[in-house]
Amino acid sequence: MKQPIREITHRFPGRPAEDGAGVRLTRLLDPSQARLADPFLMLDEFRSDAAQDYIAGFPMHPHRGFETVTCMIEGRMRHRDNQGNTGDLGPRSVQWMRAARGIVHEEMPQQENGMLWGYQLWLNLPARDKMTAPGYQDIDAAKIPQSPLDGGGHVRIIAGSYAGIHGAAAERATAAHLFDLYLPAGQRFRWSAPAGHTVLLQGVVGALRVGSLQASLHERELVLLGAGSALELVADTNARLLILTGRPIGEPIAAYGPFVMNSAAEVRQAFDDFRAGRF
Repeated sequence: MKQPIREITHRFPGRPAEDGAGVRLTRLLDPSQARLADPFLMLDEFRSDAAQDYIAGFPMHPHRGFETVTCMIEGRMRHRDNQGNTGDLGPRSVQWMRAARGIVHEEMPQQENGMLWGYQLWLNLPARDKMTAPGYQDIDAAKIPQSPLDGGGHVRIIAGSYAGIHGAAAERATAAHLFDLYLPAGQRFRWSAPAGHTVLLQGVVGALRVGSLQASLHERELVLLGAGSALELVADTNARLLILTGRPIGEPIAAYGPFVMNSAAEVRQAFDDFRAGRF
């Protein structure tokens, strides 16, 4: 029986934004859209070869209630947090940080010129996990398994599994899959996404067509796919994209600044705890 194909149902218009100490970025998804993209909360692209756009970095700041995933494309960043974790994020490396009940960290550029390019994803935690211990996983590019595709191209398996290969990241409560996919021009890709998962596609480089309707996906575009199971892509040019899937949590979301909880009272408590030094 042929599997129903997932089609694009929503496009997220990225908007210019600033974060940290003045880093210029494109906000592709923000927490106000989280119900549509559950369990994903936010996705930012930082991409510039002008040092003034990124040099100030993201000095020490708190988080509670979710996970952050930073995927580097080019350039180098350093991570440091109040739990004693450090990380050196180079090209094609990934950082997976579980803020949970509270963490204070910084991400600072390790360059004064050249291209700095990457993505930061916020992934929600269910209520039962929001006040658990924080954690950190620094994933070097060489530790991310890769599966070649017939006809060319490959899948880098950051989280989840593909073709029986398990990703480098530890299993998440949302059963998240995160693939870094490269397709040469003309190559097709078909994959059965987990049933019931939210599926997002982030165009990184080039252009593709998605689903049986052959809807376009270009670089710097984020799209949501609808119900179904089969994901079908064909590359119009040499193309690279991120495939993100996760099991929806279906709980109330109260997001303010660096905190994402289930109620406004819990957000206020997060601010109180941070100010009192309880992170």
